[in-house]
Amino acid sequence: LFYILHRVYSSCLSLFLDIGEKVDVHFFKKGIKPVWEDEANLKGGKWILRLKKGLSSRIWENLLLAMAGEQFLVGDEICGAVCSVRNQEDIVSLWNRTADNIGVTNRIRDTLRRVLNLPINAVMEYKRHDECLK
Repeated sequence: LFYILHRVYSSCLSLFLDIGEKVDVHFFKKGIKPVWEDEANLKGGKWILRLKKGLSSRIWENLLLAMAGEQFLVGDEICGAVCSVRNQEDIVSLWNRTADNIGVTNRIRDTLRRVLNLPINAVMEYKRHDECLK
């Protein structure tokens, strides 16, 4: 089932990338909406990765596989992921429930680096959802 879902989403993303317009693709757990105000997201945050055009399709596919394979080993912390296709760059973000738990956010960061095969100097930013709501 997860393999089928990941193939559908990666295929859809390839279509969106070809269109070249502003598009957001969401992949969230059942019952969680991809908005900061959702109960599951209120106290959480997201790791953000800004990518050069042409890289997001591979990154997105690998992220979906890692999520489906529960590679993050942080229990129920992972809420979902977003791929935002923009004119100049693409943005991939992974949302989690608890921004205050530094151990969990660091584990998510380290797992992202590993499963996405990111270079050590790749810039990743963590943003708390409560900061976005102010």
